[in-house]
This record gives sequence, structure tokens and C-alpha cells, in this order.
Amino acid sequence: MTALDDLRAVCEARAAQPTDRVADVEPRFVAYPTSTDEVSRVLRAASAHELHVVVRGGGTKLHWGAPPTAADLILDTSRLTGVVEHAAGDLIAVIRAGTPLAEVQRVLGEHGQRLPLDEMLPGATLGGVVATGAAGPLRLRHGTARDQVIGLTVVRADGVVAHSGGKVVKNVAGYDLGRLLTGSYGTLGVLTEIAVKLTPVPAARAYVRRPVRSPGEVRDLSVRLKQERLAPTAMEVECPEPDSLRRPARVPGHPDLMVLLLEGPADGVAARAEKAVQVLGGDARADAEPPEWWGSYPFGPEDVALQVVTPVGQLFGPVYSMRDAARGTGMRIFCSPAAGVLHAAIPGDVDPDRAVEIVNAARTVAMSHGGHCTVLAAPPKIRPELDLWGPVEGIGLMRAVKQEFDPAGRLAPGRFVGGI
Repeated sequence: MTALDDLRAVCEARAAQPTDRVADVEPRFVAYPTSTDEVSRVLRAASAHELHVVVRGGGTKLHWGAPPTAADLILDTSRLTGVVEHAAGDLIAVIRAGTPLAEVQRVLGEHGQRLPLDEMLPGATLGGVVATGAAGPLRLRHGTARDQVIGLTVVRADGVVAHSGGKVVKNVAGYDLGRLLTGSYGTLGVLTEIAVKLTPVPAARAYVRRPVRSPGEVRDLSVRLKQERLAPTAMEVECPEPDSLRRPARVPGHPDLMVLLLEGPADGVAARAEKAVQVLGGDARADAEPPEWWGSYPFGPEDVALQVVTPVGQLFGPVYSMRDAARGTGMRIFCSPAAGVLHAAIPGDVDPDRAVEIVNAARTVAMSHGGHCTVLAAPPKIRPELDLWGPVEGIGLMRAVKQEFDPAGRLAPGRFVGGI
């Protein structure tokens, strides 16, 4: 039997089309398993035919990371959906990995609960969010996906099913699977079910916004807010740049914003919002709705997408460095100063040498402040010139883990740091 015949014996499968390309790599087949068992059987068939496999959820971050060196089979999780179990009293749910995050929130919201993760890209699935370690404004209060996952089911490249945490307390070979697989870009195994912690939907929200005109002003305001102990759920800034550096499309005089999200009981939120307005001063005000850029990335699919992470309080050095290096390019920066995270968009039409200069400037300063800079994605003409990951500690251990989980290197080969 052919590889496609064997795949079709398990689940719906077809020959790949041009729209299934992953970066510049053209796969041969696409399979649509509907259960953990079918994922296991698909991977066994792939192993038997020596196929390299890339997992696809909503496809919103498939261009993140390095292009795989091979991708014979796309394992599409769009049929692997639904809430398997919702223990509302325990604030726990078990959810299939291909479920769109928006659908997760809709189902949980019917019970007054939520998964405190942001849908940064429309259509993103829970599995994709976990696999890439993506996070948004809620990270300040609730952490990232790594902090929400309490258990999971994963299928290794050879089809072996493993469980970790949750109701099935069984780690594999002593590894903490939840922490290993979060942010591993699908290189260690295929997530099929994920157990997560939930929180109640807050009774009230307020978004306190204040115009800002320099990173230094953001830094000073952040210090003031920390002293007042207002306990914001999130704090985001559309990082300022001088008027002379703005994109031409920006409206002259339109201020950049520092925005706090306050959540909780209605009376408490109102009092805290009033206090925040007083502390921030200037033109600060409280609104019921966030600005349009809230909970999104500054970059699009054609931009060079950067992520800088530093210890809290050390983010402003990289901001200044990036702004200076990017002068005149129209780079946009969104940052979470209280969490030590920023995302930046270098327009994809910049000269590749200029993009390298900006990335190197950000990385050098981030590392000097105990942080790191990652190129999440870049257009094909620029990507080969960039070091996507930069220096990474523990690369030897990462390779050892890859060897343990996928010794034949069949899962998303080359997509992760160090060519893993």
C-alpha cells in the first residue's frame, strides 16, 4: 500500500495542495485525525513510510520559527476539537488541542469561567498557543500557557501515547511534559488533549488609558503604579516614538497609549480605576473598552516579528536601542513593561542588512540586561540573513530531549532552536 492509502485507512487524508505549503516546503499529504488514537495511528503510518510531519492547527503561527527542513505530511488538528471535560467546581477543563481558543472561551463563558489566555491571532487553537508558548496582556496576572497547563496527552513520533499531570499523573522518563512541550513548536510530540486551569469571568473591567510620549515617561509611570499596589490584570503600551519616526499613515498628534486593565468586583474596580487615573495624571481616563490594538501583535505576516524578554524593569534599554537602530523604518513596538516583554514589527520591505542591524541592536542590549531577543518570523528575502534565536543556554540538553522523544527527527525537523 502507498503512504496515502495507509493514511486513508486511519482517517480522512488527501494529497497536499499549494496552499498547504509551510514556508518554502511543499508537503505531499494532509491527514485529519479526530482522536488521540487516530493521531497515534497516523504517526505510526508516517514512521513506517519515513515521512516527516508538521502539525497544523489554525495555521496562524505556522510561519513562526525556522522553516522545517522537510514536511512530507501535514497533520491537521482541525477535526480534533471540543471540550472533553469541564469540572466547573474545580476550575479545570480538558480540551482537545485543535479547538479554537475563541470556542474554548465561548463554551467556558456559558458557565461564567474563562481560560486566562489571550487570542492574539484570530483562529488560533489551544494546541497552537501551547506549542508556540504565545501569550498576551493577561500574562501579567495569570502567566503564560506554561502556567495554565496542568496536564496533557501527547503522541510521540513513533505513535506512543503519553500522559502527564491532570487526572493521569504519569510523567514519561521523569520529564515534566507540560513544561517541555510548551513552546517546543511541535518538535517533540503532537498534543491531542490539554488540561488547563480556569478562572471566573470577572464581574467588571476598566481600561485606564494615559497618553505617553517617551519610553522614559512609561518607565516613570510604571514605577508610580507599582508603588500604589493597584494589582492590574494587564498593563500594555503602544511604545512611543518621536513624531519624525512615525509611519506616514499615523495621524499627527495622535498620542500613543499606556493602558491598564483592572478586573474584579464592580465597586472595587471603580475605586481602583479612579485611583489609577489620579496616579497617572495627565490626560488619564477610565474606559469600558480597550484600544483597538489591545490583545494583538504589532506585526503582520509580511513583517519581521521580534520578541524581547527581559527581567522586569530592564525592558527600556532594548526599547531605546531598537528605536535608534530602526530610525525611519516605521517599526512598531507593543510592550508589557510590568512583565518584561515586548513585541516589535520591522516592516518586511526594509533592506535585509538594516533588519539584521536592528535585530543585533535589540539582542545585544537585551542580553546585557539579562534577557534575550527572538525573531518569531520573517519574510523569505530577509529570513536567511537573520539569526532567529540568538545564543541559547542549554542547547545540549535540548538536543538530548529531542533525541529521547524523536530520535529519527521526524517531527518539524529544523524548525526549532539549533536546528532541532
